[in-house]
Amino acid sequence: MASAPSSAAPSLRKGVQPLRAAEGSSFIWRKLHSLLGIIPLGAFLLEHLLSNFEALKGPIAYGEQVRFLNSLPLVRVLEWVFIFLPLLYHAFYGVYIWLRGKANVVYYPWAGNWMYVAQRYTGLIAFLYIGQHVWRQRFSGIMLPEHPFASFNKVQVELSNPIMLAIYSIAMVAICWHFAYGVWLFAAKWGITPGDCARRRFAWVCLAGGIILCIGGLASIYAFVGPMYPNTPADIKPAAVSQLTQPSTNSSAPSPSQLGTREGKLMHDEAPHA
Repeated sequence: MASAPSSAAPSLRKGVQPLRAAEGSSFIWRKLHSLLGIIPLGAFLLEHLLSNFEALKGPIAYGEQVRFLNSLPLVRVLEWVFIFLPLLYHAFYGVYIWLRGKANVVYYPWAGNWMYVAQRYTGLIAFLYIGQHVWRQRFSGIMLPEHPFASFNKVQVELSNPIMLAIYSIAMVAICWHFAYGVWLFAAKWGITPGDCARRRFAWVCLAGGIILCIGGLASIYAFVGPMYPNTPADIKPAAVSQLTQPSTNSSAPSPSQLGTREGKLMHDEAPHA
C-alpha cells in the first residue's frame, strides 16, 4: 500500500552567498589600498626622489631643500595624515592580501604569477627599509627639522657603511619596481586601461618611468658617497651658508668663506673700503 506523499517541503541548508562586484567591505578596503598607493604615497615618493636629487648640487642645496620642506605650514600634521598613516595602512593591508593569496608559481610559472610574487616581496623590502630609514634619519641622532643643514652629513655618514650602502641601493630598486608595477595595476583595476592592448602599451610606459626613477634615485645616493663632496661638515650653519653664498665686496680683504670664522667676518666688515 503506497503511503501518502508528505506535504512538507524538505529544509535545505543555506549556502554561501556568491561574490558580487562592488559589494562587501573587502572591495572597499582593496580600492582604498590601491588608491593610497598612488595618492598620496606615490606622489610623496616622486617628491622625495626629486628632493634627494638636490644632493647632486651639494650640501648647501640639499640642506636648503630640507629646510624648505620642514618650514611648510602644519608640516607635522601633513606627515601623519598624508605619509605615515597611509603608509601603515597600505603596508599592513598589503601583507594581509599576501597572506590570503596564493601565487602558485611552481605549478603555474606564468608572467602574471611572477609579477604578483615580485610585487609582494618588493613591497616587504620597501616597508622594512622605509621603517629603518624614517627612524634613523627622522627620529634618532641629530634632529633634522631643527638642523636641516646637518642632513647631508647625516646621510653621508650612514652611507659610509658598505652594508647600509647596499641596503639603500637594493631598496631603491625594489621601491621603484613596486611603484611602477603598482601604477600599472592601479590603471588596470580602476578601468583606466581597458583591454589587453592598452595594458601592454601602458606596461612599457610604467617600465620606462620606473627605470628613470631608479636611475635618479641611485644617482642621488652616489652624490653622498662619490668624490664630489667628501667629508662634509657635521652641520653647515645658516650663518655660514649666507657667507658662502655672498661674494666679497673687497678683493683685498680675506673673505669670510675663506676664513670660516666669526672673527673673519668681523675683519671683513672692518676692512677699509677703497
